[in-house]
Amino acid sequence: MPHIQQLSSHVADLIAAGEVVERPASVVKELVENAMDAGATAVRVEIRRGGMGLIRVSDDGCGIAPVELPTAFLRHATSKLRSAEDLGSIGTLGFRGEALAAIAAVSRVEILTRPKGAQSGASLHLEGGVPGPVEEAGAPEGTTVTVRDLFYNTPARLKFMKKDSAETAAVAGLLQHLAMSHPDISFQLIKDGAEALHTPGDGKLESAIYAALGREFARSLLAVEGRGGEVAVEGYVTMPLQSRGSRSMQVFFVNGRFIKSQLLTAALEEGYRNQIMKGKFPGCVLSVTLPVTAVDVNVHPAKTTVKFAREKEVFDAVYHTVLDCLSARGGAVQVPRSVEQVVLPRQDFFQSLDAKSFRERREQADSQPRSAARPAWDSERRSTARVADSAPPASGYGRFRDAGGALGRPPASAAGPTEAETSPAGKPEKPFVPAIPRQSRELPEQQTMEPLREEAPWRIAGEVLRTYIVCESEEGCVWLIDKHAAHERINFDRLKASRTAPMRQMLLKPAIAELSREDAAAVLDNLPLLEELGFSCEDFGGGAVLVREVPADLDAGETSAALEEFAGTLRGGGTLDEKREELLHTIACKSAIKGGWKSDVSELRVLVEKVQSGEVRYCPHGRPVAVKLSRYELEKLFKRA
Repeated sequence: MPHIQQLSSHVADLIAAGEVVERPASVVKELVENAMDAGATAVRVEIRRGGMGLIRVSDDGCGIAPVELPTAFLRHATSKLRSAEDLGSIGTLGFRGEALAAIAAVSRVEILTRPKGAQSGASLHLEGGVPGPVEEAGAPEGTTVTVRDLFYNTPARLKFMKKDSAETAAVAGLLQHLAMSHPDISFQLIKDGAEALHTPGDGKLESAIYAALGREFARSLLAVEGRGGEVAVEGYVTMPLQSRGSRSMQVFFVNGRFIKSQLLTAALEEGYRNQIMKGKFPGCVLSVTLPVTAVDVNVHPAKTTVKFAREKEVFDAVYHTVLDCLSARGGAVQVPRSVEQVVLPRQDFFQSLDAKSFRERREQADSQPRSAARPAWDSERRSTARVADSAPPASGYGRFRDAGGALGRPPASAAGPTEAETSPAGKPEKPFVPAIPRQSRELPEQQTMEPLREEAPWRIAGEVLRTYIVCESEEGCVWLIDKHAAHERINFDRLKASRTAPMRQMLLKPAIAELSREDAAAVLDNLPLLEELGFSCEDFGGGAVLVREVPADLDAGETSAALEEFAGTLRGGGTLDEKREELLHTIACKSAIKGGWKSDVSELRVLVEKVQSGEVRYCPHGRPVAVKLSRYELEKLFKRA
C-alpha cells in the first residue's frame, strides 16, 4: 500500500504552475494584467519563437520596492487583497498572488524595477523558482519582467505546445482583447523583432478596435449604449448585413476584464433574431459594467469565466441595448459602398457576377416572354441566302424549308430580296460554289417525340417554402424532403469518394478574408491541407488571408465564411483525417442549394430519386433529410382515423 506523504515545495509549485501557466499566452496575460493593475499607461510586450524563447513585458507603472522583490515571487503573495471580505468585491485584474511564483517555477526569470520617485532600481534573477540576491541596478520608472526558456525543467509540457506561429497568434489575440478592454493604455507587441500591434492609448474604444481588429471590421460597427438597473452596457455591434461565419469576433468585457460567457452570447444573438441570416453570427465589442459585488470572478484559474448574481438582469440589459440599436436603424442596414463596388455605366459589358446574382438574372429572363426558337441550322442558311436562294433548291433542301416554316420561320416568298434583285446592273455574277455539299446539309424530317411514361414509384406534388419538397410514394405515403440537407449529403459523399483533387476556379479578383489572429494562424498552419481541397491561400498580414483559388463547387461569395468555419475546425484539434472530413462538411454545405432558392423541377427530381432510393438519409451533420407521413398518420391529423 502506498504511503501518504506531503509533496515538496518544488513539486507543489510545478503542479500549481500547471493550473496557471498553460502556454506562453498565459504568461503574457498574467504579466500584462499586473502591469495594468500597477497603473501603467504604456505596456510593451516582446516575444521570440512564439514566447517559448523569450517573453519581455515592460510598463511604466508604479514599480516594486527592492525589499519586496523576493516576497513578490512567493506563493499567495499579493498587494491586492487584505482580508476574506475583499474576495467579495474584487476590482483588480489579478488578486491570487500565484502568477509570479508559477511562472518562475517553470522558467528563468529576471525582473528589473524602479518605483516612481526612486533614485535607482533593483534587479532579481530566478531559475526554476529559486531566487538569487537582489542587486541595485539602473532602470526606468516601472517594471520589466523577462522570461526565458519556458518549461525548460518540465519536458513533458513541451510536447503539448503548438507551432510558434500558433503561439504567436494566441499572444496577439490576447493583447487585442486587453487593448480593447482598456483603450486608455497604449499596447505594443514586438514579435521576432517586428512590430505586430500598436494601439494609440487615447481612451477611445473605436481607436483601439481599429488598431486591434482592422479597418474593415471597425467600419461595420454600430455604437450601442444602454442600462438596465445597475447594469450598464456600451460598445459596438456589427450591422446585420455584416455578419460573420463564426463567433470569433464576439468580444465581451465585464468591469474591464475579458471573459467568455454563454449568457452574454445568447443575449447578443437574441437581439439579432429575425434580422440576421441563419448560420451567421454577429460580431461585437461590448463592455458590461456592474457593481463588483454582483459578479464573482474567482471561479476559474485563468479568470476568463465569471458568475453573475442576477443573470436575468444582465441578459435583459444586453438584449434590449442591442435590440434598441438595431430597431432605431429601421431594420435593414445599408452597407457602405467601397470604391470596388462602384457600378460601371455599361451594365451589359463584361460583368462579374456571383452565383446568386446570376441565378436571379436567369430567373428574371425565364419569366419574360420569348419569341419562337430559331433552329440551329437557320444561321447557316441565312449566311448563304444571297447565293443559294438564286438557284433552284434541291428536293431535300426544299422539303426542309417547308419544315422550317412550321417551326416559325418565314416562308421563302417572305424572305429578303435575292441577289438578282439587289445586285447592280451589268455586274457579272460569280458562280456559286458551296463549301459543304447540299446533301450533307439535309436534315431528317422532324418527328414528334412522345412524352416519356412516368416509371418512378413516386411523384413530386410540389415544393413549399422553397425549401421542402412534397413527394407522394406509391405506398400512399407523403414525404417532406429538405432539399438543402439532401444536396449537402450528395455533395459530401461525392467529395469524400473522389480520389482526385477537386476542380478549382481562379478568382478574377482575389478575396481577402478578415479573420482574427488565432483563426488566421490556424488557416496558415494548414495550407497544404487547404491546397489539397482546392484552396490557394497566402498570408496578407494583420490577420487577413488572401485567397486566389477556391473549389469550383464553392460560391466565391462564401469564401470568407468558409475560411472562418475552417479555422474553428482546425483550432479544435483532432487527426488530419478528422480535420479533412470536417472541412469537406463545410465545402458540401456552402456549395449546396439553399432554402429559399428557386429550384428547377429537374433538380428536385434528382434529389427525390436519391432519397427514395435510400442513398441519402441524413445530412453530414446528422440531421434527417426527409420526414415520412403514412396515410394513417395524415388522416389521424384530420381526425379521420
